[in-house]
Amino acid sequence: MICNTAIILAAGAGTRMKSSRPKVLHNVCGRAMVEHVVRQVKKIGIKEIVLVVGHGAQDVTAACEGQGLRFVLQEQQLGTGHAVMQARDLLPETGGVLILCGDTPLITGDTLAGFVKFHEDGDYDASVLTAELQDPFGYGRILRNDRQELLGIVEQKDADDSEKQIREINSGIFCFDAALLKSSLSKLNTENSQNEYYITDVLSIAVREKKKAGGFPIADAAEIAGINTRVQLADAERIMRARICEAHMLNGVTMPDPASVYIDADVSVGADSVIYPGAILTGSTSVGSGCIIGQNSRIENSVIEDGVEIQSSTIIKSHIGSDSKIGPYAYLRPDSRIGRDVRIGDFVEVKNASIGDHSKASHLSYIGDAEIGRDVNIGCGVVFVNYDGKKKHRSIVKDGAFIGSNSNLVAPVVIGENAYVAAGTTVTRDVPGGALCLGRVKEKYIEGWVKRKNLLRTKED
Repeated sequence: MICNTAIILAAGAGTRMKSSRPKVLHNVCGRAMVEHVVRQVKKIGIKEIVLVVGHGAQDVTAACEGQGLRFVLQEQQLGTGHAVMQARDLLPETGGVLILCGDTPLITGDTLAGFVKFHEDGDYDASVLTAELQDPFGYGRILRNDRQELLGIVEQKDADDSEKQIREINSGIFCFDAALLKSSLSKLNTENSQNEYYITDVLSIAVREKKKAGGFPIADAAEIAGINTRVQLADAERIMRARICEAHMLNGVTMPDPASVYIDADVSVGADSVIYPGAILTGSTSVGSGCIIGQNSRIENSVIEDGVEIQSSTIIKSHIGSDSKIGPYAYLRPDSRIGRDVRIGDFVEVKNASIGDHSKASHLSYIGDAEIGRDVNIGCGVVFVNYDGKKKHRSIVKDGAFIGSNSNLVAPVVIGENAYVAAGTTVTRDVPGGALCLGRVKEKYIEGWVKRKNLLRTKED
């Protein structure tokens, strides 16, 4: 019985999250909880995935668009069985159906693959993924007979005192024969303490009808943890972050203190790179081989090529060429394109600008809306004046140019190849290649001025 369809339940309001955002859209390591679940289901080869949406349906649907999912709406949240009822028309006639929740982001493809294999190889009509917990409070308990055969599942609120002592719990993840599931949905009722339709009752129906039912114990109970509060969200983030850092280290990345490093699920890092404490790598960031990511650096949705060193800097939606050095305390804002072997030093800000190979801006400059060529020197305190109060304008500095300290380039302006701008110059016109632009006011001295103004200082001052 090949499992070829999955139903992911994502309709709950998540009231304990105290949030206007649907619960399943809260992020864990840079990705919405429900997206983690969808990706793990796809990992095991299931292509027909139905997402049951309800609370914040439009937001959830919009967040998951383009992933090849089918959506059904559960207008009233009347239990897990009721949620699956909404997908009845999309169920296959034959094969197996995997059912799981959208708020379990820690579930892994390996565990799902093992569970589905257990279901298929055992030719079960109904299977449940189970776990042993030291404190099973709040979870449905797995009922077995003396021969350890599965009898059913009882919810916490419906369990008697002896059943509450059972430590094997229901994970909320099931595999059902499609025909059994379709026929059982019409037999569900709300005769329970919560007046809801339970999907767990399908398993009880299977046992009652002498169908083959099994329970597959999970190796790591943390995988099936449902997220209902911000505290649990933080716990899930911590666990997944540790997994991500471990995977990178096993692939050749050095982290002196992985517990203090934050790396999102979609980040890639090349071998022989070193990531120091406090580094934050988010979104679709890609870091090459042999890089150094210094302490407290933040890199978001950026490409860092091989051999780059970044020290205590912020990089957002930018591209840094190989062997470049950034920081400390540099700020690369969106659409910064840094070439090879470039030096961007301390307190340099770059925005919507390209900087060619072997150029350098070593300290205290602002480079905005500009095109900088190769082998250009940007001196200390240089400002690219790009905004006239209404519009942004671009400056072009061609190969080999030298921009002296404390110069202002008032855009739009072009600095020609190998041109020099003297320190302290404000440039408002294009500078020809090979020329020197000198715009300082000549110094003037007023002898005796300090004494006349009575500004001489004494030792007592």
